[in-house]
Amino acid sequence: MLRQISLGTLGLSVGAVLTLVGFVAYAADNATLNLVGFFYGFPLLLGGLALKANELKPIAFSQPTPPPVVVLREQQATVTQNKIRKDVTRYCYGQDAHLDGALTYLGLSPTDEERPILTGLRETEINGAYALILEFDSPLIQVGTWQEKQEKMTKYFGPGIEVKITSLDDSTIELTLITNTPS
Repeated sequence: MLRQISLGTLGLSVGAVLTLVGFVAYAADNATLNLVGFFYGFPLLLGGLALKANELKPIAFSQPTPPPVVVLREQQATVTQNKIRKDVTRYCYGQDAHLDGALTYLGLSPTDEERPILTGLRETEINGAYALILEFDSPLIQVGTWQEKQEKMTKYFGPGIEVKITSLDDSTIELTLITNTPS
């Protein structure tokens, strides 16, 4: 639940209330509340503004995860799949885009303007294996470039994962991370 709370909004709200209390206390000649308002409220307000300016909103699931897939995730998901799912579904600060480091390393983000944007994710089952599907808007990086990087992606996302790349249209790419189940 805490992952879904914006620290920027929280800082702005609490800081604004405390700063307002400080101003009211100043007008009412209440030194104690005045100090609390100014010494705690104003820095919280500024901190909230700074966080809000660098905030990256969580990515929503494009489809609800069915209960059998949740059970499959608990049984089969790799550390990498869980980390990606948790990272992109929470507020982040100080990043340009979700998975920007991974996309840069993989050579899929030559510039900020060309970087594919993660627009959604979903979980499913493919041939009895857990799969995490990342949906990207990639109008400037074509599917051929993504497919050239497929082997590098398989190594990057770690052991136990098979990578599948699908193009839905000219600008939508699905990157599927499938757990390799031992036979």
